[in-house]
Amino acid sequence: MSEPQTVLELRDLSVGYYRDLNILSDLNIKARAGQITSILGANGVGKSTALKAAFGFLPPSKGDVLLMGESILSLPPHEKILKGLAYIPQQPGVFKDMTVEENLQLGGWTFRRDRLQIRDKIEANYERFPALRDKRRQITGELSGGQQRMVEIGRTLMAEPKMMLVDEPTAGLSKMLAQEVYEILRSLATNDGITILLVDQEIRQALRIADYVYVLELGRNKFDGPVSEFQDLEKAFWVA
Repeated sequence: MSEPQTVLELRDLSVGYYRDLNILSDLNIKARAGQITSILGANGVGKSTALKAAFGFLPPSKGDVLLMGESILSLPPHEKILKGLAYIPQQPGVFKDMTVEENLQLGGWTFRRDRLQIRDKIEANYERFPALRDKRRQITGELSGGQQRMVEIGRTLMAEPKMMLVDEPTAGLSKMLAQEVYEILRSLATNDGITILLVDQEIRQALRIADYVYVLELGRNKFDGPVSEFQDLEKAFWVA
């Protein structure tokens, strides 16, 4: 059986927040088509930094970022979105004073003049997240944390991304709401064929939904492999 196509690749990536002080050094990560790839490691090893560098928020001092084999290193974030790359940060980025539907409409900004397309994509989101249909006119800030995550994911899906960078998607959520978010992510990969690169501190949940895992240590690759090789990961070493 042939290996799935690599959608996103971080190649020999070194990056930091200050000159000559790298958080990541010679990092190599591949996210394969239709899979969830999880990046694990202790606090401060550079997991979130890797996503920020991939999306263009942090310029690397060395290395490259490839989307479908093409370097996107020089592209600003908004052009990466047009290429099919999306980023969902750890802190919810919804517009809390706007309604659910207004938030979703913003996800279709690049084709905002095509009202039929926007309507169709919003409807697709309501099919995907039935709980949002009944709350479409509700102010988003009044929703639960889990529902706000749904709105944010739905808004991201309006642009039909091929690849999603997802940072700590359940931070601050209850266990029940967190489980719902994980199920959404797994469904997006399995049913919609969206490739996901996931950073998470919830090791058990990340392993439950992941296909492939990378473990970082001190900003470098420690080891990686299919999730089946990581069933005893928590017993092998401690990750905060």
